[in-house]
Amino acid sequence: MKYFRKNSGTGSNKQASTPIRMKIILGIIFVLFALLIGQLAYLQLAYGSRFKAEVAQNDSTVVSNQVPRGVMYDAKGRVLVGNKANNAITYTKGASTSTKQIYSISNALSNYITLKDEKPTEEQLAEYYLADQDNSTRIEAKLPKSQKDSEKLTTAQINQNLTNEVKKENIRFTDKQKTAALIFNKISGAYTLSTIYIKNKGLTDREIAQVGEHLSSLPGVGIGTDWDRSYPNGSSIQSIIGSVSTEKSGLPSDNLQYYLSQGYSRNDRVGTSYLEKEYEALLKGTKSQSQVNTKGDGKIQQTKTVYKGQPGASLMLTIDANYQKQVQAALKRVYSSALAAGAARYSNGAYAIAMNPKTGALLAVAGLNHNPKTNKTTDNALGVINQSFVMGSAIKGATVAGGLINNVITPTNNTLPDTAIYLPGSPVKKSVYPIGTFGALDAQTALEVSSNIYMMHLAMKWVGAKYVPKQFISMPDNSFNILRRNFNMFGLGQKTGVDLPGEVSGIEGRSFKNGRILSGSLLDLAYGNFDAYTPIQMVQYVSTIANGGYRLQPYIVQGIGKTSNDGKKIYINYNKKPNIQQQIPWTSADLNVIRSGFWRVVHGTNGWGTAHPLKNVKPSISGKTGTAQTFYYDPDHPNQKNPPELINATFVGYAPSKNPKLAIAVVFPGLDPDGEGTYTLQVAKAMVQDYFKLHK
Repeated sequence: MKYFRKNSGTGSNKQASTPIRMKIILGIIFVLFALLIGQLAYLQLAYGSRFKAEVAQNDSTVVSNQVPRGVMYDAKGRVLVGNKANNAITYTKGASTSTKQIYSISNALSNYITLKDEKPTEEQLAEYYLADQDNSTRIEAKLPKSQKDSEKLTTAQINQNLTNEVKKENIRFTDKQKTAALIFNKISGAYTLSTIYIKNKGLTDREIAQVGEHLSSLPGVGIGTDWDRSYPNGSSIQSIIGSVSTEKSGLPSDNLQYYLSQGYSRNDRVGTSYLEKEYEALLKGTKSQSQVNTKGDGKIQQTKTVYKGQPGASLMLTIDANYQKQVQAALKRVYSSALAAGAARYSNGAYAIAMNPKTGALLAVAGLNHNPKTNKTTDNALGVINQSFVMGSAIKGATVAGGLINNVITPTNNTLPDTAIYLPGSPVKKSVYPIGTFGALDAQTALEVSSNIYMMHLAMKWVGAKYVPKQFISMPDNSFNILRRNFNMFGLGQKTGVDLPGEVSGIEGRSFKNGRILSGSLLDLAYGNFDAYTPIQMVQYVSTIANGGYRLQPYIVQGIGKTSNDGKKIYINYNKKPNIQQQIPWTSADLNVIRSGFWRVVHGTNGWGTAHPLKNVKPSISGKTGTAQTFYYDPDHPNQKNPPELINATFVGYAPSKNPKLAIAVVFPGLDPDGEGTYTLQVAKAMVQDYFKLHK
């Protein structure tokens, strides 16, 4: 029996319909292409010239350029730090400058200028060499496939392999090629439409002339002006003024993001330390702005200045350049004599600072750093704010003041026994003079003869200590806080707030050991042989006594203004006003006790007076000497046994004794105990006499 499948006819319809659908799709595609070609033809014919003009039209961009940095003047209007103008060869990088163009410009410029003070690195020479297409092709051909496989290696890795291959060849570059390599590196690293300096130091007239003659064939190259910081009145306080970064170093890496957020460019020069850094916002000025017009191909067509910019603000300092030189010279002269005598063999330097006690204005800041290993001495004025020393008896005025203010003693009842202190298990604590020299002392005489014993008895009475000689001593746990709060009132142990970064607050000694208060150290603190202070704190402290009880903030910038166009005048817009940080709560009678003691230190008749060599100085000086025990620390032998015992010698004072106009502090750390001499007094004498000769 046969079975027949019914034919529905669907298979034959599909085969027939397929070509029809394809024809429809192809027809649609053809129509779309026809419409597209028609539209393109229409745009080309109707708007072709317009589009061509738009492509070729110039693009305008505004770029910024540096302006001269603000000038710093001394108190008499003399320039302490200014700007020395230098001719410069500049380059402004276009928007589409190729490596081939940079290579060509570099080679051309090397015919006209030299860069003798700079030496290219091997990497810079290799990059320059590979910028030539023929050289690059030859070197690439020498590399094995594994070192130039773009599928496995990054572009940076391949370039490094090429550079390494160039180094292997030990190519001898001529001086002209080395100069071209340096220029190539500078231009390659420039940002688009930014202006850099190709050469801004030591540019000769011949170089300027030759470059000027060929500017038309050196696209982007120009002749401009740059500046360097100059110090026409010496550099003795350059460490206080600070420094400015170079264009090469640019913005400091530790504050990069901050400067970029403030609108700086990476290669901008900024103040990196001290006054230059502290007043950067004022000294930098406002950048000039230029409109750079570029062609459609990215080449610079025209540069036009639209804003000349504003030079940085000028600073008038409180320091007198002539007095500064004299103080620095006196410090060097006396310190040299101490070195020659062997007294400063292990000393690490010396410092002197002068201040107007009525305003807080710093009048001179001098310092020396001495390396005992090499015996080399260098300027270090900055040490007055960032070096701390145990100052010794010079701080006893603050101790007596604390006793008076807290009614431990009174102006009419301030006599204390002058018997040595015997703590159990410790050596006797006494003064420099022999035990038993005085049975009792009043405050004025204690200052005159610099009695350690008086200050220790005063401290024990002040904090309420219980004491039995050789058997027992006990004092409250807050005893250190009591004395230190008093010293802080005078600025000792606290940052003064001077307008310079980098100031330190000093060093506090340890107050407790194994949970027990160090009573002996508390007694040492009372006469200045425990905590360490900075020279600027010492001059602030003695100024507070000199002016009647006002702790004034020291400052070094007196005014801010603008320099005239001819550079000969400064117009002040802002003047610093004295800032009282604290008023000492003493009576005039309390103050007279301290001033009387300071007067007698210099002018007294007691044989144990400590500053009698200053007795005949005019105008009269009042002050206080100090010595403190210390030891030589050898950084190469930190665990040295029995290191040499030394002393820190200090003097603080003011002049004239009545109505003081000058306050000074002198510190000679690390002197030989047997050769202390009168070095601090010699410097103090010169500082007073020189100042009043200049300010009659």
